[in-house]
Amino acid sequence: MNEPLIILCLVVVTALAFDFTNGFHDTGNAMATSIATGALTPKVAVTLSAVLNLVGAFLSTAVAATIAKGLVDANLVTLEIVFAGLVGGITWNLLTWLLGIPSSSSHALIGGVIGAMLAAAGTSGVEWKGVVSNVVLPAVLSPLIAGLVATLGTYSVYRSTRGLEEKRTERGFRIGQIGSASLVSLAHGTNDAQKTMGIIFLALISYGSVSADDSLPPTWVIVSCAVAIALGTYLGGWRIIRTLGKGLVEIKSPQGMAAESSSAAIILLASHFGFSLSTTHVATGSILGSGVGKPGAQVRWNVALRMVTAWVVTLPSAALVGALAYGITAGIGGLAGVLVVFAGLIAVSLVIWLRSRGSVVSHDNVNDEWDDSASSRRPVASAAGAES
Repeated sequence: MNEPLIILCLVVVTALAFDFTNGFHDTGNAMATSIATGALTPKVAVTLSAVLNLVGAFLSTAVAATIAKGLVDANLVTLEIVFAGLVGGITWNLLTWLLGIPSSSSHALIGGVIGAMLAAAGTSGVEWKGVVSNVVLPAVLSPLIAGLVATLGTYSVYRSTRGLEEKRTERGFRIGQIGSASLVSLAHGTNDAQKTMGIIFLALISYGSVSADDSLPPTWVIVSCAVAIALGTYLGGWRIIRTLGKGLVEIKSPQGMAAESSSAAIILLASHFGFSLSTTHVATGSILGSGVGKPGAQVRWNVALRMVTAWVVTLPSAALVGALAYGITAGIGGLAGVLVVFAGLIAVSLVIWLRSRGSVVSHDNVNDEWDDSASSRRPVASAAGAES
């Protein structure tokens, strides 16, 4: 029995599972405002987003190279480290999805890998300069820049349409939203799908089937990651869509178009330079900026504060899970250790999914009015159906 090959296969399966969770976790980044304003119906929105995520995944591999070679020492990476990092990322994604918190899938993945590397090789195994320049600084600056751009864009839109009948402008901006939301979905594919490509690339380097000097992942890696994120996007992610679309700002179409345009421009620019940007941070900053830029708009800063708190703890929390997963894997050893942790991941995922059945959010009720009381932030659907 070729144990390393079996472990590699389990790593690839787990990586694609993370990519899938990334898809439904981040659908709201592109489509929440279009769904909230009625520019697109929920089902049409997630279908369009899925197709464009698929296309976007083929447009760039710069971020994949950053993940594969810029965050941890590729010479110290083992299949067990990659696997444990993915467990950390998936666990955090599912937990924040259950709570309806738009946290960063990117930081969950990076945190998981860093935690596993720290448990395996100590601080020398982490490329701290790359972490600061490619992860920490963009995480701090991107929501601020996105918020500023969206604020200026929203203010300019309302300033230029002063005196015009709202009914007329609303229809035009809804049409514009379709284009801007589509651009965000395309940009999301160019950035987030690359992260899983980079992780699988790391695993292949560790296994020895590709060289660390290769500049591109194999074609099958690119295709499988593109398909996985597209399928996850199609599933919806309704809990997080609801928080972004209804929980932060009572949003109108002009604000939505300004927010989406801001997000798309920043994400595409980051992808071009290979920054592993959190699309969640960018989208949230843009939505908040659209509220600030509209005179008299209501911004729920208490919801924003809960989200920022989750952002701060994402990296260390996912790192802790990644380190724990590696500790169990290494303690048992070999394929047996990987299988035990893999079974544990499945069990945790099942518990979270069953817990989510207690308050279902679906395409049927994602646009219900937001109530800040703890009992009604997430509405209960009147009809049964798949929910994510």
